[in-house]
Amino acid sequence: MQKIKIHDKVFEPYLTADRIRARIAELGKEISNDFVGEKVILLGVLNGSFIVMADLAREIDLHVTCEFLRISSYSGIETTGKVKSILGLNIDLKDCSVIIVEDIVDTGISMKYLVEELEKQKPKKIAIATLLFKKEAFRFNYPLDYVGFEIPNKFVVGYGLDYDGLGRNLKDIYQLSIT
Repeated sequence: MQKIKIHDKVFEPYLTADRIRARIAELGKEISNDFVGEKVILLGVLNGSFIVMADLAREIDLHVTCEFLRISSYSGIETTGKVKSILGLNIDLKDCSVIIVEDIVDTGISMKYLVEELEKQKPKKIAIATLLFKKEAFRFNYPLDYVGFEIPNKFVVGYGLDYDGLGRNLKDIYQLSIT
């Protein structure tokens, strides 16, 4: 893997596609074991989660429903600190086990907002699965049930993550280069 340039920023290799796939397979097995016999809804947070969710869903050995909703709190490489609900959810979550699937949890602002909104529908359980977790940036203490990788508080792209719309299609994950 080599450094890449997206818009005005240079990114260096961080996580390979093979490492990512292996970890997602492990998470799929954990989820399969934890939710046996339950009505499970995988709820992907767009846009970033679409690749993670597709790969994770294929690794879960249960019947699951896949749904998406869209929220946003980023502008460029900085969080705005405010959540904007863009596209709502069109299914009833009452008495279902919901697994929110995210590409990354950093400050936790978006996830806190989302969990609070979903709890209003009275699901049986809400779990959170994220490929990446920036523990240094996290401002809350709610649990993340399934974490692929804990990463430093650096901006990353690839595997669904973008920089101003570009980079989502990269198979590997790259971090912002300091040099």
